[in-house]
Amino acid sequence: MRPPVSATTNPETAAPAGKSIEPVSMKLYDADFQAFADKLGTSFKRYGFAVIADHGLDETVINAAVADTKTFFALPEETKRKYHQPGTGGARGLTPFGVEAAKGAATVDLKEFWHVGRELPEGHPYRKYMRDNVWPTEVEGFRQHVYGMFAAMDVLGAKVLRAIARYLELGDDFFEDKVEMGNSILRMLHYPPVPAGASGVRAGAHEDINVITLLLGAEEAGLQVKDADGEWLDISPPPGALVVNIGDMLQRLTNHVLPSTSHRVINPAPERASFARYSTPFFLHFNPDFVIETLPGMISSENPDRYAGKAIMAEDFLTERLKEIRLI
Repeated sequence: MRPPVSATTNPETAAPAGKSIEPVSMKLYDADFQAFADKLGTSFKRYGFAVIADHGLDETVINAAVADTKTFFALPEETKRKYHQPGTGGARGLTPFGVEAAKGAATVDLKEFWHVGRELPEGHPYRKYMRDNVWPTEVEGFRQHVYGMFAAMDVLGAKVLRAIARYLELGDDFFEDKVEMGNSILRMLHYPPVPAGASGVRAGAHEDINVITLLLGAEEAGLQVKDADGEWLDISPPPGALVVNIGDMLQRLTNHVLPSTSHRVINPAPERASFARYSTPFFLHFNPDFVIETLPGMISSENPDRYAGKAIMAEDFLTERLKEIRLI
């Protein structure tokens, strides 16, 4: 059995101390949109990740959603399991501890999570792709607070995509009608304390499936990004900041001009092993029927089309990937 990966037993190269991703302030978005887009795009092109300071999200909304999530995860296991829907890809409700694994990993991740998705009106054509949300009755206010956070992250994600469109010279509104009813997911994540001798890690090295991911900072350290130099870089956003990364769908659409980068959550150092870790990634997706096909402007003699003749509908791409990580 291999030893658990921790902050003190890292089997791969660590980045030099002090190396970090420079935050880009959301205040620049209104003050100088072109400068914001350029700084954000440069970070994405270099790392596949960016840190956005002064995100502007309502801390009251965030705190209420996180508090409700902690209350839910503290419930007895048999109570929580009522909200698990096997065979559905984990799209809604609870995915229990020890189910998901990174693609190709020998062990499952040491985490459990709750998924909330977009709520659609009766008769909407996308209802064949998106399941109804489920809501725990044991935590008062859970639906209001957690879906409120989903809605806020959805709006912020659209603003980030507007800046990405500007950076790529696609026209600022390029993504608007491609994600407005996207199959996006808010994941409320719980990494329990790590027992001595654990055979897995909190989250094995992986790339995200979706368009972009918005991640609010966790109270406990552990997130690492694999730099283009092959070094693992610690990501610890300052208060009031969030981490944003490119997903495989956007990498594919841009022919890898914007890379989807490997990242992981390593196990804590021994002195922090008894502390749980919570985080809240928002996985922004395309509309289910959007066809992912390389943008012509992203193809050149130096960067030939990696996906010629391989156009794929977003929903089909998502299904393929969910099978690879054991959620289907």
